[in-house]
Amino acid sequence: MRSAEEAIGWAISEFGNGVVLATSMQKGGIVVLDLALKVSPGLRVVTVDTGRLPEETFEMIEAVRQRYGISIETISPAADEVGRMVERFGPNLFYRDASSRLLCCEVRKVKPFERAVKGAKAILTGLRRDQSESRNLVEQIDGNSAPVKVNPLAYWSAADVNEYTELHRLPVHPLYAKGYASIGCGPCTRAIDVGADVRSGRWWWESGSEKECGIHFGPNGAVRRNVDVMLDEIAHHG
Repeated sequence: MRSAEEAIGWAISEFGNGVVLATSMQKGGIVVLDLALKVSPGLRVVTVDTGRLPEETFEMIEAVRQRYGISIETISPAADEVGRMVERFGPNLFYRDASSRLLCCEVRKVKPFERAVKGAKAILTGLRRDQSESRNLVEQIDGNSAPVKVNPLAYWSAADVNEYTELHRLPVHPLYAKGYASIGCGPCTRAIDVGADVRSGRWWWESGSEKECGIHFGPNGAVRRNVDVMLDEIAHHG
């Protein structure tokens, strides 16, 4: 097991300008950003604007720009594809069932993300094993994916992240102060009770489904097939 700094250093040494840092502006991502910019000040940083983000996320993007003096590539979904999805299934289709929610994630987040990192050799993320059951096997370096996924904080705890954040006075997303523990789109994220599972504020109306958007962990089986059918439907809609 490498330290977070060593994992980042390995990625930069191995892939150089082919490394991309992807962040949704949550605490872990900002810790990785802070560590990585010390190694590679010109590192490419991307985030996805799904079209449904809370205003506080844009405040955070600006705070990070100001703090580090960097450019942040803000990637948006294809407007025509979003338009066809909304026309066919409605603007709040995600409340219907897990497949509909994952379709929305696919169109608004996964596909734009894939476009953003196309050609990259490695992606730096803030994923940690302690975040949820679906992430408890996350490795620091996942060479089974292309691009290679490098998760420097894989073995960190939430306390480790908070300690680093406070020690280095990093920018913090405003919604944490309002009881949020995991932050995504506005309609799909809410504050949680103290001690509740970190991911319980994401898609809280769902039961029996993994609380993931599909970027790092894609759906399998019937859900994946349903999403593919709906993607094909909106591709030919209108």
